[in-house]
Amino acid sequence: MNEFRRNHSRKPRQAMDGILNAPSRPQLTGRPFARRSLGGDSFNTTPRTIGDFKRPQGYHAVNSPMTAPRRGQAMQKKEIEAEDVASLHMTLPGGKKHGRRHRKDEKAKTGKRDWRKIRKRALKGGAIFMAFLLIVGGFLFAKGYIKLHKVFKGGGSAAALKSNVNPSLLKGEGDGRVNILLLGRGGEGHDGADLTDTILLASIDPVNNKAALVSLPRDLWVKTPAGNSSKINAVFAEAKSRALYKDKDKKKAEEAGVKAVQQTVGGVLGVPTHYYSMVDFQAFKQAVDTVGGVDFQVTEQTSVKERLWDPATRKPYYLDVPPGMQHFDGQRALFYSRSRHTSTRGDFDRAERQRVFIQALAQKITSAKTYANPVKVSQLMDAFGDHISTDMSLNDAMRLMTIGKAIGNSFESVDFADPAKPLMKTGMISGQSVVLPVAGLSDYSQIQALVRSKLKDGYILKENANITILNGTAVPGLAGQKAEELKTYGYNVGTVADAPSQAYEKTVIVDLTKNSKPYTKNYLEKRFGVKVTSTLPDSKIQPGTASFVIILGNNETTNR
Repeated sequence: MNEFRRNHSRKPRQAMDGILNAPSRPQLTGRPFARRSLGGDSFNTTPRTIGDFKRPQGYHAVNSPMTAPRRGQAMQKKEIEAEDVASLHMTLPGGKKHGRRHRKDEKAKTGKRDWRKIRKRALKGGAIFMAFLLIVGGFLFAKGYIKLHKVFKGGGSAAALKSNVNPSLLKGEGDGRVNILLLGRGGEGHDGADLTDTILLASIDPVNNKAALVSLPRDLWVKTPAGNSSKINAVFAEAKSRALYKDKDKKKAEEAGVKAVQQTVGGVLGVPTHYYSMVDFQAFKQAVDTVGGVDFQVTEQTSVKERLWDPATRKPYYLDVPPGMQHFDGQRALFYSRSRHTSTRGDFDRAERQRVFIQALAQKITSAKTYANPVKVSQLMDAFGDHISTDMSLNDAMRLMTIGKAIGNSFESVDFADPAKPLMKTGMISGQSVVLPVAGLSDYSQIQALVRSKLKDGYILKENANITILNGTAVPGLAGQKAEELKTYGYNVGTVADAPSQAYEKTVIVDLTKNSKPYTKNYLEKRFGVKVTSTLPDSKIQPGTASFVIILGNNETTNR
């Protein structure tokens, strides 16, 4: 009975393929167990760390303790040796012997390794490594599916995101771009949690792989969709509060706030907003820290030195960012993007800093180094999952990511306070310091003209159709005025003159390209409200190299 117990006693655990399974108690024979504490038989219980393969808890090679074989093990060993002896008498077709002893002799003669054995071990180790990747990958996929679908709710749309867009789907000039309204707010725990102090429009041209950033100062005085007047950073909070008063549904209230901001921004800039994305301070800060911070060149204009209040620690924060290459962690980046009081141009300089930093952060996040790191991807999901909202779908976001890689970091920046020709200025209304259009209160004509010239439609630029404009009315200068208007949309206007006759009641548009420039044709039809023809109405008209000839009729005088 005692012999039976000895044969079935607990066998010592051994290291398999580099994965160390600690025994329930230390072995008393052979070499000491790896990483035994100096004080006795207790073992190192430090938590495992993902990616730290040099730690004792990770995957590493271990020489297992050798113990004397017991009776059962000795029997098994004899059987194995018998098989080995039999294998010595096996021969290959070439007459060469094949067996463990022969391979050992060959290795001694040639100095070469037994590659079959190595390959077998490698396959074992590779299988374990692949299993590890599947576990991690499965975790990220499951986590990503939940998080991504929580963030990318859908609801917005941009025809230009599709490849080979049907021209009829484009509503008008500018619809050939993808405009995303970027909003930044404090979030819970901050004063003015729903004030959108950061308002930017990221405009992407997927046809020619170009992009631009337009920022609006938070103190811009505007009329709200509800008919009131306020600073533009309060539009979201006001609309959300009004919606909550009528209905306690927080989700609908958020949507009402975003819709109000989109309407207001669209009215100021004169372009549609296809999507929105709102991020709070916590997500912004955490995203910067997750990618290891951001480095970029600070110019004299974007440098800052200011004493700020940190609502998280309830202590002052001293921000000092001189010109030169600077590194920003999450906290420094947040204060840098928000500071304005010591800047020469106040809110305008802050807007410039935000545009510069957003470009640098986007480049860092979309870099291969970040996306190749599953831990960073997981952390970014955590950062954004509960602190960002958008009406993009997941497919829209993936398409934009592809376009973004082609664009790179070449963003054009639109500044309304350019000292050479400022379009906005500071002023006072009801005792408040506000920003106003230079053209006058609520007059955004100059602003919209600049935006159109910077955010030109990708299809108009690509087709580059030469357009001749003729005045078919008795109103002097009508053709010149219309030509200047079309140029702000990116049209290539050539000849501007009077038509042979000034008796045209309705505008005529002639397509001389045989429909080879369908996008320009579509835009012109929708702008002038007429169907394009392919025949010139007067043989006296000499089109030259024009792709389209526009003859203005009297209906244009009533639409002015």
